[in-house]
Order: sequence, then C-alpha cells, then structure tokens
Amino acid sequence: MSKEEVIPQLTKVFRQYGYEGATLARLSEATGLGKASLYHHFPKGKEEMAAVVLKSMSDRVEASIIEPLRSSGEPVDRIRVMTKNVDKLYSGGKQSCLLAVLALGEAKNLFHNEIQNAFNVWIDTLVQVVMEAGIERSQAQQRAEDAILEIQGSLILARSLDNTVPFKRVLERLPEELLLASG
Repeated sequence: MSKEEVIPQLTKVFRQYGYEGATLARLSEATGLGKASLYHHFPKGKEEMAAVVLKSMSDRVEASIIEPLRSSGEPVDRIRVMTKNVDKLYSGGKQSCLLAVLALGEAKNLFHNEIQNAFNVWIDTLVQVVMEAGIERSQAQQRAEDAILEIQGSLILARSLDNTVPFKRVLERLPEELLLASG
C-alpha cells in the first residue's frame, strides 16, 4: 500500500480521536499496516502522519471550497457551491472538521500556523465574494467570520446531538444571510 493510499484511513483516525488519541496502534489498525511499515512511509512518526493528513485536507479545502469561491459567476451561486461542497466535505455533518480537531491539545502547537492560515484563507476569500455583492468590507469581514463560526459550531452540535439537522440548516441559509443587503 502506498503512502497516498493510507491517507484516507489516517484522516479518519485523526478526525475521530484527535492527535493525542491517534495512537500508533489505532493508526496501524486503520491502515492495516504494521508499525514498521507506517514508519517506512512516515519516518518522523505520528507528527509526520498528521502533517500529511492536514496537507491533504488543506488541498481538498482549496479545491472544493476556495477555488469555487474565486471562480467567476454571481456571488450567491459561488457561495451555494461552497456550501454544497462543505456539506460533502463533512459528510452531511457526520464528520468532524480535521482543522478544528487538530487545533486542540498538543497538535495546536505543532500545526497552529497551518490551521490559522487555512481558516484565514477561507475567511478572506469569502470576504471578497461578499464585497463583490456590494457589502462594505467591515460588514463582509464580520459576516464571513460568522459564517465559519456557524459552520464549525453546527458541526460540533451535529456530532454532539447525533443530529445533522442544525448543520444542514446553517448551510441552507448561509448564501442569503451572507449577501443580505445592510439596512
């Protein structure tokens, strides 16, 4: 099994257990690779595995969320594509946000800059789209931050209540809320 082939299994473990809970035993079991094989692919151990998983997720966010927001078209349509892709990325609210999980505990110190950058890029890109719809910068900034806050909060609530309805509701109303004329 190649390094690229084990990334989805590693991702599941880090999403479910966080950095501290992603033990070598769990990572080995999830991938079907022995510890020696894991170290062959990832000589720096768990930290390298988490870094590769984080990079893979960042690439997915770039392709499915950031690029559609930067594309041409009406702002509301681009935001609708973003929310549709956010829904897919988090399996309809059933999956935790890897960025949020790795922003806690020991991993926070290891990956703070990468996680901060990922959220800043998402917010900044969303700000640009909202401004294109005629909303002034400070209001667009607040709305973009609130949108990410609602997405992340609804993911936590969906997982905690074992109910994806709040997540779906947030995604459904976000495009119009982000672009609602100030009044």
